[in-house]
Amino acid sequence: GQVRGRRSYAVPLMLRKGRSLAGAALACLLAHATAFCAVSPVLALRGGAQGVMGTRMMSGQKVPTVELNDGTQHPMIGYGTYKVGFVPASASAAAGGLQTPGETQVTARACVGEALAAGYRFLDCAQFYGNEGEVGKAIEDSQVPREDLFLASKVWNDKIYEGAAAVRAQVEKTLADLQTEYLDLYLVHWPVPGGKHVEAYLELEKLQAQGKVRSIGVSNYAVEDLEELMAACSVPPAINQIEVNPFLYRKNTIDFCQQKGIQMQSYRSLRDGKAFADPTVADLATKYNRSPAQVLGRWCLQKNIIYIPKSVKRERMEENKAVLDFEITSEDMARLDALTTAATLQAFKELYEKCVVRDTPYAGTPEGEALVRRHITLD
Repeated sequence: GQVRGRRSYAVPLMLRKGRSLAGAALACLLAHATAFCAVSPVLALRGGAQGVMGTRMMSGQKVPTVELNDGTQHPMIGYGTYKVGFVPASASAAAGGLQTPGETQVTARACVGEALAAGYRFLDCAQFYGNEGEVGKAIEDSQVPREDLFLASKVWNDKIYEGAAAVRAQVEKTLADLQTEYLDLYLVHWPVPGGKHVEAYLELEKLQAQGKVRSIGVSNYAVEDLEELMAACSVPPAINQIEVNPFLYRKNTIDFCQQKGIQMQSYRSLRDGKAFADPTVADLATKYNRSPAQVLGRWCLQKNIIYIPKSVKRERMEENKAVLDFEITSEDMARLDALTTAATLQAFKELYEKCVVRDTPYAGTPEGEALVRRHITLD
């Protein structure tokens, strides 16, 4: 068939012992990349179901993509902009006195400029990150064509609480800050309770219909939040962005989303570098002759989860995305899967309960405490 006027191809999966389905798809993609790129600069592989792999050529860079439930091709690797050039005042580390809020020595404009020069084309942004104006300047500096970029953002809790008009106004501000007429993806950042997150999402449906946003989705949603939303919405979420890494691998939540056709995105894929010395990760890094970051990134891709690493250093940016030319065996994937503990799941639960009301009038009030969902699918 044809997708937006471009040719579509079926991709045979090269399965062998120790190779996962997602890993086979990625390996096959790489094996065929040269032939694909000779046909079209942008290739949309489509098979009628979420999870079909493809590739895009973006300014000479081969980038694997996955098809979302709305037919959009989404890059599998992106650049995260959280705490890049700016630390939000209510960020956990800032609130705990571990980081100074506000601007950092290295600007977001400089960091994102380096990321674009390194070949990243999917930029993961957010209102909360406080740096979208600088990101927009970096895009302008780079002169990368808009059609080569995949720009995503998220609306923060304060605007979600305020309602539909505030959500719409924030989308317009992000469009102006990023200097673009449309966003490829826009998410509700947290499931603010009291029906607030549902109201915000329904406004995103209208913005999508008006062409301001091409795909819409959510972030940090538990299974129960998704069930509440899907009972009320007309357009199912294309994305759920949550923390995913071997130390917080919530398999039942991921399985639920994938069964519903909701593509997973991962933040903290590299666990902020805090797990690089873990014995299992270090052992596998040695075995595969890769860095710990590359092992964690590859694990993410083999789970068919969009991988969004972050660094302010150019050499790390290059290293983090060099994850397409090796494969972790199923036995070693299982070793990484086993790193999630009851303690990390409990820490996630406590963070979830705090963050769903952060920066809203619900925070610290009996009303807010009563609204917070206490029983969610943790794993």
